[in-house]
Amino acid sequence: MSLPPVARAVLSIHIPMARSLKEKRAVIQSVIGQVRSRYAVAIAETGYQDNHNLAEIGLAVVSGQEFVARQIMDEVLRYAEALVERQGARVTDLQVEIV
Repeated sequence: MSLPPVARAVLSIHIPMARSLKEKRAVIQSVIGQVRSRYAVAIAETGYQDNHNLAEIGLAVVSGQEFVARQIMDEVLRYAEALVERQGARVTDLQVEIV
């Protein structure tokens, strides 16, 4: 028995228009909710939770084949980045790893 491949990623996001944690969380929860409703991935806010202008979102995809996990993750990240930009924020860093 072998472990299935997992694609994992972290998006670092700058939200310049957020003046409070409440405004920031509205942006982040919107992105997380829309990604969850469209894709079967694990996604959560994972960092900068006390900073109203920065956010970090972690994602994970499990698949039976490595190329499928990468393909799904690439699609999810394109969608998430577009959602972030529509909210007036921007992705400042992106890390992806297949394990």
